[in-house]
Amino acid sequence: MAGQSRKWMILVATIWIQAFTGTNFDFSTYSSNLKSVLGISQVQLNYLAVASDLGKVFGWSSGLALLYFPLWTVLFAAAIMGFVGYGVQWLVITNVISLPYILVFLCCLLAGLSICWFNTVCFVLCIRNFPANRSLALSLTVSFNGVSAALYTLAYNAINPVSTELYLLLNALVPLFVSFAAFIPILRQPPLEPLPPDGVRRDSLMFLLLNILAVLNGVYLLLFRSKTSDVTSARLLFGGSILLLILPLCLPGLVYARNWYLHNIHSSFRLEGSGFILVDVDELEMHKGMVTREASLEGYQLLNDDVVRAVNTPDQKSFIEDDDGCCCTKLITRNQLGMLGEEHPLSLLLCRSDFWLYYIAYFCGGTIGLVYSNNLGQIAQSLGQSSETTTLVTLYSSFSFFGRLLSATPDYIRA
Repeated sequence: MAGQSRKWMILVATIWIQAFTGTNFDFSTYSSNLKSVLGISQVQLNYLAVASDLGKVFGWSSGLALLYFPLWTVLFAAAIMGFVGYGVQWLVITNVISLPYILVFLCCLLAGLSICWFNTVCFVLCIRNFPANRSLALSLTVSFNGVSAALYTLAYNAINPVSTELYLLLNALVPLFVSFAAFIPILRQPPLEPLPPDGVRRDSLMFLLLNILAVLNGVYLLLFRSKTSDVTSARLLFGGSILLLILPLCLPGLVYARNWYLHNIHSSFRLEGSGFILVDVDELEMHKGMVTREASLEGYQLLNDDVVRAVNTPDQKSFIEDDDGCCCTKLITRNQLGMLGEEHPLSLLLCRSDFWLYYIAYFCGGTIGLVYSNNLGQIAQSLGQSSETTTLVTLYSSFSFFGRLLSATPDYIRA
């Protein structure tokens, strides 16, 4: 009973991590000041922006770290990398210390790497705790990564709307604080339990409610993006955005209350003088799980029998692996895996056409948005609208959030 509520608590913690670790989106807000302090050209400034995104090239190191260290260790390693990367830049831009250009470049690289490590932690949490709805969990949490710049802009307006160096300080400190807040839910991950079909549908409904809350969050940030001269109003707006992020915490409570009602109230209910016998909820759920498992095994066996008989051509291969006396048939038929959602070796991944399709699409599509967002500050300055840079960054962040959120639409249509 507690396990179901804990997994939703982990999802909320993942949303918090993503919402405050998209720190590369606010580069434009302080890029002009960084350029003047370092005395560098526009080309050199572009290299710093590229370094922030180039850190993701080494993102494979987070997966390697997960092979040897627990998940919470990788989380805090990401937080420390961001703290050092952005913290040193803040010291440079405030003239506390002076560093050569190459060291600032390495700090941007380290800060970009921290974002990738945070993303890896969130992906693993979603896949582990929501195996049946992993696509819905991933699309929901990843969408909040695009809202980071809007949240930091509200915090900037609420604290000190004059000094843009504040963005770097927030980038260094806030992800570290969020990591501490998410530490307990991550440490108390529930054991993996297979869900019956009605449980999967119930989780899908929960995700639909969370997507509605996410849309409300995006609309709120979009409507109240403008700067306000009243610090009190700015603080109230920032408090409202934090409240909307805390609101999903009610979901684990609702799940726990529902399970408590089913186990303590509904299961003890008796109809006097009735010929009907109410089945205990635990026994009913166990029976459903056994029936679902048997049906799945029978269907999978039928699939294997049919396909194994059909595998006769040279371009179709099948192989059987024995593990502790159990036989598991993995099929690769016409360059398509028979078992989806499993871990596959790197050599097999590089031979897949869909991997390279995704790689080319992201390389040609996602990088265009990065070039635009990294140069928003320079675009505003060239148009004589330097004071509106934060507004442009917030607009870009909000619509990036909505675009990411729409990625869940195919999953709902397929369902």
